[in-house]
Amino acid sequence: MNDSAPREQVTGEAAPETLEGMGFLDHLEELRSVLIHSIIAGLLAAVLCWFWSGRILDVLIAPIADQGVYFTAPNEAFLTRLKIAGMVGIFVVLPFILFRVYAFVMPGLYRSERRVIAPLLASSTILFYAGIAFSFLVVIPQVIAFLLSFGTETMEPLIGVGNYFGFVSRMCLAFGLVFQLPLLVLGLSWFGILNPRMLLRTWRVAVIIIFTVGAILTPPDIISQVMMAVPVLILYFGSVLVSLVVTRKRRRGKED
Repeated sequence: MNDSAPREQVTGEAAPETLEGMGFLDHLEELRSVLIHSIIAGLLAAVLCWFWSGRILDVLIAPIADQGVYFTAPNEAFLTRLKIAGMVGIFVVLPFILFRVYAFVMPGLYRSERRVIAPLLASSTILFYAGIAFSFLVVIPQVIAFLLSFGTETMEPLIGVGNYFGFVSRMCLAFGLVFQLPLLVLGLSWFGILNPRMLLRTWRVAVIIIFTVGAILTPPDIISQVMMAVPVLILYFGSVLVSLVVTRKRRRGKED
């Protein structure tokens, strides 16, 4: 079979439904529209979240409500609430931004690619939110309790609200990203880069890598590192099943 043949001749699919007459500048204009709509949505969500930023902050400091948090500069409380409004606003409109990006690239995709990418985007968003929820509800309270236990009668914690928000946001972002592991394995398996045997054969190396990444992304304490590594290990071995299903489906497609 000629490698230079059009893809629709190889796969038997019709060409993507690209918009005829659209030139390079037209595509740039459409991309500009996507960026503007995403920025406007993010700004509107941030403005709305500002009015609830105080309540959101109360929720964030719940794990250390007994100790409380303080601001040591006149503008620290304002800047922290501003950061909270912006970050929560982005989290709220993230599905809309992904939908606009998908709508932008969809005309250039084949039908089979559309059936794959749409579920991937939805799954990626769900896993990202799940990682954030797991971090805030399970990991952060345990990590904070462990770290604060090193205080003494003469050494009590005085936690700045800016530093505390930075700690929580970094932890949540780290868990949101590492929860994307199954999708990464799925993509690499689909392209034939990974297979179930390879994942099982290199599990010892994977354990070392996962604990190393956990040590980099989390504070330097054993509790947070273990609490990140354990769910990632579960996701890793769950990804073996994902890879097995994808690899079998890929082989059947080649045979057909």
